[in-house]
Amino acid sequence: MPAGGFVVGDGQKAYPGKLTPFVLFTCVVAAMGGLIFGYDIGISGGVTSMPSFLRRFFPSVYRKQQEDATTNQYCQYDSPTLTLFTSSLYLAALISSLVASTVTRKFGRRLSMLFGGILFCAGALINGFAKHVWMLIVGRILLGFGIGFANQAVPLYLSEMAPYKYRGSLNIGFQLSITIGILVAEVLNYFFAKIKGGWGWRLSLGGAVVPALIITLGSLVLPDTPNSMIERGKHEEAKTKLRRIRGVDDVSQEYDDLVAASKESQSIEHPWTNLLRRKYRPHLTMAIMIPFFQQLTGINVIMFYAPVLFNTIGFTTDAALMSAVVTGSVNVAATLVSIYGVDRWGRRFLFLEGGTQMLICQAVVAACIGAKFGVDGTPGELPKWYAIVVVTFICIYVAGFAWSWGPLGWLVPSEIFPLEIRSAAQSITVSVNMIFTFIIAQIFLTMLCHLKFGLFLVFAFFVVVMSIFIYIFLPETKGIPIEEMGQVWRSHWYWSRFVEDGEYGNGLEMGKSSNQGTKHV
Repeated sequence: MPAGGFVVGDGQKAYPGKLTPFVLFTCVVAAMGGLIFGYDIGISGGVTSMPSFLRRFFPSVYRKQQEDATTNQYCQYDSPTLTLFTSSLYLAALISSLVASTVTRKFGRRLSMLFGGILFCAGALINGFAKHVWMLIVGRILLGFGIGFANQAVPLYLSEMAPYKYRGSLNIGFQLSITIGILVAEVLNYFFAKIKGGWGWRLSLGGAVVPALIITLGSLVLPDTPNSMIERGKHEEAKTKLRRIRGVDDVSQEYDDLVAASKESQSIEHPWTNLLRRKYRPHLTMAIMIPFFQQLTGINVIMFYAPVLFNTIGFTTDAALMSAVVTGSVNVAATLVSIYGVDRWGRRFLFLEGGTQMLICQAVVAACIGAKFGVDGTPGELPKWYAIVVVTFICIYVAGFAWSWGPLGWLVPSEIFPLEIRSAAQSITVSVNMIFTFIIAQIFLTMLCHLKFGLFLVFAFFVVVMSIFIYIFLPETKGIPIEEMGQVWRSHWYWSRFVEDGEYGNGLEMGKSSNQGTKHV
């Protein structure tokens, strides 16, 4: 094979390399970072539906839930302190993601993952031994710091380690770990809620130590990415590592392109202000809009309030927790579909199909809840068929999210940023995600109380808007090497006016340098 990469049909580069056992192992271990995020999402709603937990820390909510059978079901969980317990984590994650950007850039992706695991472990221990509400909040804040670091580093790590042909599938391993974390948490909630003496919630909250230890120990054995090594001046070590990752001896073209990207990156003194430059307009737009829309699908309402939501629509505590386990299982299975299809069918197809599926299901669920609960929130006795219909359509909705906006909301932003703005842009993605997760977590129970079943129609409206946005503005990124992503913007009907030839930095320089030693096929 001649030196250099291949240029296939349309000028798109194809670096030599294969999916080696080594890179598969490292990506699986790194993806475990999603467990801490998923476990927290799944555990929060479960413990807040356990009577013993509510009686100890949120007695006013407990009284409304247990003692007043005439309470409006839409409003029984409406408590600012209870929502602060859930949402404080996401505000902390927002703050830590800004710090994590600098750590990830200057010290590598592994160190951010290590910090994330340690902080999450500390928060889990405090929550497991909590005796007062303030201890719960402090623990949640530490958990949030850990999630901010992990969510900043893991998607970048996966996108940089994976061969470009398999980048989508391997990156979605992060989302798969999130869904597994949610499912494990929901199963544990179901069994811990049955413990006599009412202390099962301590095991649920303290159990977060396990995923924290997995990512902490994993970060100690993982290699850093060649991109990060080059960025920190370790050129020879990076070239050796690149050979091992790709499983071939000749990695000169990809290595040269990574060095070119690093030189462009080092010429940027202030990556945050650099993001505002005209040529990064499409990247900044996607870094903000994709996580913004991801939260407005309404999925976190389902996931971290699933037991509360099912309890609200008439399920007993046990049945509510089991229904949450069912939706969690669907979430994992549908994410596997995304892993299979993302590099075959493309990102845009999954985004649009998932959006259509979620829209239909949200309309049906709103109609079902509205028909039975009306506006006063007193449904009377709920028939079994009603419960089956609601759970079925919520599961179909979860499946639509789990193979579209769930994994792609993390994958697409992490793969489109050039190296010179990658850490800063990923930090914005995490920050926007956490801002709106915080806002929705903070106001959801109040919105449910006031908007009632109309809340699902609000989310349905945003699903329509986000699907139109994807259709018009997001180019297909399937099969494009991560350091060659500039071509998708230069060929886009709208973004090409911002990213002109000769302006994109490393993408153009790499394109020029690759003319030597490449072969058209």
